[in-house]
Amino acid sequence: MKKQHSNSQHGQHQNPPQHEQGTAAAPEQEHAQDQAPEAEAQSVEGAEGALDPQERIIQLEAELEEMKNRWMRAEAEVQNVRNRAQREVSDARLFGLQKFAKDIVEGAENLERAIASLPVVKQGEADIAAIMDKTREGLKSTERSLLSILERHGITRHEAEGQAFDANEHQAMQEVASPDHAPGQIVQVWSPTWKLNNRLLKPAMVVVANGDSTGKGGAKSPAGGN
Repeated sequence: MKKQHSNSQHGQHQNPPQHEQGTAAAPEQEHAQDQAPEAEAQSVEGAEGALDPQERIIQLEAELEEMKNRWMRAEAEVQNVRNRAQREVSDARLFGLQKFAKDIVEGAENLERAIASLPVVKQGEADIAAIMDKTREGLKSTERSLLSILERHGITRHEAEGQAFDANEHQAMQEVASPDHAPGQIVQVWSPTWKLNNRLLKPAMVVVANGDSTGKGGAKSPAGGN
């Protein structure tokens, strides 16, 4: 009986605990995982290395061409953004005073109306005539000075009488039958066309000959200036 007990204890010492076997296997699994990316990289390199040198050159040239095209598209987009920014700055410089310009040309128009409204002096009123002439000349001088200032800042007046009606520059306030104007020709101008750096600032207010007009005269071509 003692001999069997001794053999039983000896057999137990021959079999190591299971948890110790698991611990011994863990480093081998980690080593296998570390080798997996290296094996994959070697596989890719092996596939590329398997290409014929001429084919590899063609492949690299195609990749280079694609990168070049992408770079050129990106460069073109950057240039477009730069150009848009420059145009916006230029427009802001040229047309930033548009609202002020509209207000100031109304003052110029009112001055012109004031000159036109001066009464006509009758014969025998020499003293009044002299006063009115001086007043009229003073107002006209002021008007010329104002128009000169406006022109220096890109604000110009364009007459419309006798021209063909152009919806881009004229606003028809009325249509009339005229024996002296062809249909579509401007008969009368209530206010001129104003432009700021050649961009329409304010359309002319005009009276236009209608379809019943019998005039044969040709319309004048648009002209700028005072």
